[in-house]
Amino acid sequence: ARLGSARLGSAGMAEGEAELGTAPAPGGQAAELSAVIGATVPTGFELTAAEEVQEKLGSASRVSRDRGKIYFAVPARSLPQVHRLRSVDNLFVVVQEFKDYQFKENKEDALKDLEDLVKKLPWADPLKVWELNNSLKKKKTKRKKHQQQSKEKLPGDGEEEGSDQKDASKQEDGAQDAAGVAPAGDQDTKDTTGEVARNGEEQQEDNQQSEAKDEVPAGPAGEGKASEGEEKVLKFRVTCNRAGEKHSFTSNEAARDFGGAVQEHFQWKADMTGFDVEVLLNIHNNEVVVGIALTEESLHRRNITHFGPTTLRSTLAYGMLRLCDPQPTDIIVDPMCGTGAIPIEATTEWPGCYHIAGDNNPQAVKRAANNICSLLKKSESKESSTSLGIPLDIIQWDICNLPLRTGSVDIIVSDMPFGKRIGSKKKNWDLYPACLTEMGRICTPGTGRAVLLTQDKKCFAKALSRLGHIWRKGQTVWVNVGGLHAAVYLLKRTWEKAEEKRSFW
Repeated sequence: ARLGSARLGSAGMAEGEAELGTAPAPGGQAAELSAVIGATVPTGFELTAAEEVQEKLGSASRVSRDRGKIYFAVPARSLPQVHRLRSVDNLFVVVQEFKDYQFKENKEDALKDLEDLVKKLPWADPLKVWELNNSLKKKKTKRKKHQQQSKEKLPGDGEEEGSDQKDASKQEDGAQDAAGVAPAGDQDTKDTTGEVARNGEEQQEDNQQSEAKDEVPAGPAGEGKASEGEEKVLKFRVTCNRAGEKHSFTSNEAARDFGGAVQEHFQWKADMTGFDVEVLLNIHNNEVVVGIALTEESLHRRNITHFGPTTLRSTLAYGMLRLCDPQPTDIIVDPMCGTGAIPIEATTEWPGCYHIAGDNNPQAVKRAANNICSLLKKSESKESSTSLGIPLDIIQWDICNLPLRTGSVDIIVSDMPFGKRIGSKKKNWDLYPACLTEMGRICTPGTGRAVLLTQDKKCFAKALSRLGHIWRKGQTVWVNVGGLHAAVYLLKRTWEKAEEKRSFW
């Protein structure tokens, strides 16, 4: 059988990627299969994700021109490790990529070309990858049911051991996705509500002119490799993400017509919420990528069971933590932890460090504590596992008066109040300088560092300029958080001695 990556490589992937994906591996037919995987990642952290892929899978990655996506080639047997990546939100197998697709100016002609494209695409190997991914997911689900009949469904469970999302997540995801659906033929309907929560993620931040993706039922059909040996007809939907100003059609129309052709080709049945296969049509200016989704629910929900008003995505938390390069025995503090997304991600990935989290809001501390309990239950439920606990403590405290010794902390990582849902812009003018001063006091001079996320960039810049003797600004990563343009700042602690904390008793 020809290898998927070789074909995909010829469609415009980097030469190195095509080579990487074609290496045969022992272990039967499935092991010889390879694929180009696409992943959506938090915008701004594409290079971080590419580094993680290289480090954990040995695969070179190419960052898409459309921010928020990377592509890499792997043998299909590496799918479990792919699902263990910490920096990726959603995964899909690339059917084919066109780097310079020429759209016709006339809408009918452009849509007809997309319809005709369906018959020409190399579906066979990507569908085998999708099928293999499904079998891994089913094995994991069975193992989990056998281990634990807990009523509480943990969003991130299973992904830890390299599986796809649980079937149970489909119901939740489907409800979200259905909000963005327009019935076939209703081409002018555009509702972006549910969809932005899923595949779109925040990667479209730079494309204000782009249309929100709309999905239209378009049943897969005919090359039913995935349903061989079964009478079951697969259900499917098509999701289109379109960015750019020069297209004569809407994302809704593209999804409808492309989906209709998929349905005719495969004889699949259209189903917007109970689908088996999700076909992705990503259009960014003249770059077109057709893929098949490998995740039902975004991997960023992996660790959190109790959400707050501004819970940070676990994938973004991971990117922030990687920026400060934690070393074994480092003491890492999140002084404004909210529901605990950052310290929980830090604990799972850097268990050799000691993690302290705190917040002044008792409700946030309670939610974080519940999330930590869920994490402990998850680790206890693993086979032949004796839980030793996790190196993380949670405390209620005042950010401006931390109960920590001067110079005792190696790393501070925190999502600061934007002044929108939490606090206010006015309060930030007092809060930010006070926070940075107290962080400077507890951080080790010379070697300490801080990674801070905020959307209130003007206020942060002003506070930092007043405290230049304590903090020196390093790298800045521009990110999109729920549609807001924000920045992640890497700060280095200077050798300047901090003012000793005065005793209050």
